[in-house]
Amino acid sequence: MTRTRPRCLLFGVLPWPERQAVSEALRTETVGGLVLLGAALVALAWANSPWSAAYEQVRDARFGIPALGLNLSVGHWTADGLLAVFFLVAGIELKRELVVGELRTPATAALPVAAALCGMAVPAALYVLTATAGGGSLEGWAVPMATDIAFALAVLAVISTHLPASLRAFLLTLAVVDDLGAILVIAVFFTSALNFWALGAAVSGLVVFYLLQRFRVHGWWWYAPLGITAWALMYTSGVHATVAGVAMGLILRTTRDEGEESSPAARTAHLLRPVSAGVAVPLFALFAAGVGVSLGALTHVFTDPEPLGVVIGLVVGKILGIFLGTYLAARFTRAQLNPELAWGDVFGLAALAGIGFTVALLIGELAFPGGAEAEYVKAAVLTGSVLAAVPAAVILRRRNRVYRRLCEVEDLDEDADGIPDIYQAGRGAGGAGAGREAR
Repeated sequence: MTRTRPRCLLFGVLPWPERQAVSEALRTETVGGLVLLGAALVALAWANSPWSAAYEQVRDARFGIPALGLNLSVGHWTADGLLAVFFLVAGIELKRELVVGELRTPATAALPVAAALCGMAVPAALYVLTATAGGGSLEGWAVPMATDIAFALAVLAVISTHLPASLRAFLLTLAVVDDLGAILVIAVFFTSALNFWALGAAVSGLVVFYLLQRFRVHGWWWYAPLGITAWALMYTSGVHATVAGVAMGLILRTTRDEGEESSPAARTAHLLRPVSAGVAVPLFALFAAGVGVSLGALTHVFTDPEPLGVVIGLVVGKILGIFLGTYLAARFTRAQLNPELAWGDVFGLAALAGIGFTVALLIGELAFPGGAEAEYVKAAVLTGSVLAAVPAAVILRRRNRVYRRLCEVEDLDEDADGIPDIYQAGRGAGGAGAGREAR
């Protein structure tokens, strides 16, 4: 009797082990960032190909429930709908940082918070100065404020073999605060005429969501319909619908009760992170990054005041804001830089934060809802993100070589206890502080 191998169907359901492997891969920043980069490249290639008309037809095709005011284009569904999943995961990360992470105490939160605030204020100020000097519109002041956490962490993960783990923690905390600032900007400054009945109903739904968490009600069948309803009502109210995703992420409980293997927030993030990294953000990038890239378009990026302000804000503003904000906080307050880090690391991280892809594109769409200027601003976001990523990669690779040499020296200093002497107080070249001075 011969055994036949099961057929593998194209676009069929993956076998369970493969599905688990794909999900775990998408939970890493490296893979998620690469998927995002791939979607952006496909969008650019498609929008600049002979089939660009088909791209526009797919992006602008509308479907939904007209009776509920949800007859949206594919592009709007990805921006207003799928990105709510991304912001839900971001809200969970923020809640975790506030409860058990770097933001739980003022002493540890001071530097990344100062860096994030200055990293939002300086790019916005540079945009305003550039736009004012060129007689341009100030509507896009918030575009260069945002840092793309997926792209930035992906670049750091690719480079980071010897870089200290505290560098990633600093970037994650900074990006979480940055995301919160972007959410507040979207909610306050990019809200259309409010429908107070819908807004009140959305808030009521979020209150019910909180009460279900408060009274330890379990079961996705309670939360999924309630979350979708709150999202739809938030959209109808005129407030950007992604705010509902953030609110639910902040409401989810991050502490474990007795008998629980993980908290509701951790379980939700574990389930939704592959959806966010593998579906929501790449599809948004696919329909947001498709801009015509030509010599004429690039000329507008560096000559029109609005896109030029975006590029300057991302490339120059982020470096100045984050580095100077961190330095001034460490110089004039009780806050201290993590002993594992040197100022060269902070400078490289500040350059890396200039990658503003996802949220910057979203704010750009809200600030410039149509026309040629909207396309130029999108091109400016892409250009500024690339121009920020290149020096960041160069700087951090150099820092990585420094740490690799330190590791080689530490390996030579190991003795019988298996612990490098550099980490033992009073031994080696002056104890643990010597490594930092060598940097």
